[in-house]
Amino acid sequence: MFWRVLLQMLRAGRGRLAVALIALVSGAAVVSALLNLDLDVGSKLTQEFRTLGANVMIAPRQAQGNASPDPSSAAASSAEVAALMNESDVMAKLQSVQAQGMAAAPFLYVIARANRKQLVIAGTWLDQAAALSPTWKVEGDLVASRDDQAHALVGRSVARDLHLTPGSELAVDYLGRTARLTVAGIVEAGGAEDSQIFVNLPVAQGLANLEGRIGLVQLSIAGPSKNVADAAAKLADALPGYEVRPIRQVTEAEGALLGRIRLLIFSMVALILVLTSLCVLATMAALAIERREDVGLMKALGGSISRVVRFFLAEVGVLGAAGGAIGCLAGAVLTRWMGQRVFGATIAMRWPIVPVTIALMIIVALAGASPLRMLGKVKPAAIFRGE
Repeated sequence: MFWRVLLQMLRAGRGRLAVALIALVSGAAVVSALLNLDLDVGSKLTQEFRTLGANVMIAPRQAQGNASPDPSSAAASSAEVAALMNESDVMAKLQSVQAQGMAAAPFLYVIARANRKQLVIAGTWLDQAAALSPTWKVEGDLVASRDDQAHALVGRSVARDLHLTPGSELAVDYLGRTARLTVAGIVEAGGAEDSQIFVNLPVAQGLANLEGRIGLVQLSIAGPSKNVADAAAKLADALPGYEVRPIRQVTEAEGALLGRIRLLIFSMVALILVLTSLCVLATMAALAIERREDVGLMKALGGSISRVVRFFLAEVGVLGAAGGAIGCLAGAVLTRWMGQRVFGATIAMRWPIVPVTIALMIIVALAGASPLRMLGKVKPAAIFRGE
């Protein structure tokens, strides 16, 4: 009997209830899309920031924050040679630290001469350096093996000054030692890399006569800024003799931007819930006036106030659940559209969001049904007299 009466009430008020349902569906669609975006925005934002390259650096503590010691001085001064790091020791300890998506590359910088011009030679693991610098645009080929000592990558500015193209021969001199290289590719990064020549680490070590020594290590650690900070703390414990520091400009900017985006998302969710509730409130106020006669008749037939209220609350609850369910379907489409427009990637619908959204819409519908409380004050006698 209860469900039959409820169904009749829904049919009788379908005109006004349709307005409330549209408001609930619209609110649910936007809320579910925003909540789904909040769950995915951390990983998507992290992916965007990882395109900036390394976010943690390991350097000798004696370097006092310099990116790398002067390699020419290092070859001449035993004190500065001691300030460099032991490659095998540092890289072995890095292997013992488990960090999500960690990529590392050691670096040794040498200021050498090529075609009578002074240039910066960056010795590294070329197969890893490209992974740490996803913004590189390479004309030609990358060097896929870190054992390849015959090829180099040349910055765009160097290539322009020395008239180099992929396949060109290049001789690099340093303190009487010469490395003859073939240009594999031209690197364009829009920064200091454009003025450097990149070779595999053994080439730079051989030029500077610093076998087994490195100036610094650059790392890229996946995950949010908290993961980066935790990994940096573990690395500092594993390498007590060296300075491990996150690149603050990247990690702090990522954390601040993520916090602002989440604040904006939750503010929008709260605003949408309030506006949806006000729309339901206006609809229910008009519906309460229309149903005064029905309520008076129910009371006259012996219906209790609690039973009458249950009918109306059930009606509103069904309306909220239906609006939430339909809105989640629309929200899945909206989520995909937002992912493509904001991040250029597909954001899949997170199904745990569905019950949360339906529950929120039921709460909003019940909050907007407060005008129905006035129906409890309806007097059957006044209704029958036409008052």
